Amino acid sequence: MTHTNQLNDNTQTGYFGNFGGSFVPPSMQIALDKLTEAFEQYKEDPDFIKEYKRNLKEYVGRENPLTFASRLTQEYGGPKIYLKREDLNHTGAHKINNVMGQILLAKRMGTQRIIAETGAGQHGVATATACAMAGLECVIYMGIEDMRRQALNVFRMELLGATVVPVAKGQGRLKDAVDVALGDLIENVETTFYLLGSAVGPHPYPSIVKYFQSIISEESKRQILEKEGKLPAAVFAVVGGGSNAIGSFAHYIKEPAVQLIGIEPAEAATMAKGKIAELHGFKTLVLQDETGEPTPTYSIAAGLDYPGVGPEHSYLKESGRATYETVTKEEAMAAFKDLSALEGIIPALESAHAVAGVKKFAHRFSPEESIIVTISGRGDKDVAHVRELLESGEYDE
Repeated sequence: MTHTNQLNDNTQTGYFGNFGGSFVPPSMQIALDKLTEAFEQYKEDPDFIKEYKRNLKEYVGRENPLTFASRLTQEYGGPKIYLKREDLNHTGAHKINNVMGQILLAKRMGTQRIIAETGAGQHGVATATACAMAGLECVIYMGIEDMRRQALNVFRMELLGATVVPVAKGQGRLKDAVDVALGDLIENVETTFYLLGSAVGPHPYPSIVKYFQSIISEESKRQILEKEGKLPAAVFAVVGGGSNAIGSFAHYIKEPAVQLIGIEPAEAATMAKGKIAELHGFKTLVLQDETGEPTPTYSIAAGLDYPGVGPEHSYLKESGRATYETVTKEEAMAAFKDLSALEGIIPALESAHAVAGVKKFAHRFSPEESIIVTISGRGDKDVAHVRELLESGEYDE
């Protein structure tokens, strides 16, 4: 893997501008310091990198294609649209990139018990998959509302040998699952590795997740140069916590000619409406109510139900390097149907938001330009939920 300093700005302090840091109990900080030390050691270790790359190739199935979406390009007008196909990874999403890296860290640190949070279930499935491969105990925390919407992924995790723990507190969604997972880590800090799935949390998690997810833009940058002979005009990616987006952006951050465009659900628009606050042990933009508490969120995509965002995304917005736009659930559903019918690719509802962003903003670009949109996951997990939504009549065109 080709990793440069541009991928790890400010990791020595754990901050990205005003955002990031680590605000956790002392016992947990000791564990995070050990994790930081291990990460800094092994990310430079040739044997570690070799094993990670081998697993990506032989187990995950990388590298995955950069697909020219000819019919979508014709339908939407404007630039050539290329799809970075994270949906073709083993387990069906980008989440496995980070999981394969962190599971190797856990093994080298001698940990036998892995815990994780999940919203849409893709990170939970990826974690359960890696734990099965490595022979490690696996506990996945998931909100009861997300378990209802993502029943197929719950069953997949259980088939893979994981214990899925329902979280009924709060809204029963992703934030609540993170709350309980962090509580587990604090109680079992000596024996447990928390395999965090998004680019959030206290230092060093945002930097770890970015490092392993940067394989997305490492590949896409090389692929677009091979296909077009020049960099894309823009890279689009959906933003919830922000892991697929930071991976999609990483190798373009220091390419000022490339626009970085994150797409959020209008119903949970942290970047548009959030204010700086501390959440889950780090500072970032957070949706807050009048008392300063995190605002309950809702999105038709379970993986986007989070009131905060990764600290580097907050920094990219504040610095002006990236822009963040919103799309409605109706726009996301229309894009879900577009990609399915025009390209034969059924995307995750999360990914459909990124496609909706392309549809909404394609007019900003010329036919001579190209853009990349990351299809962060496949839609198998969402088909039953989409059917319910369509049968409700709310999304009739």
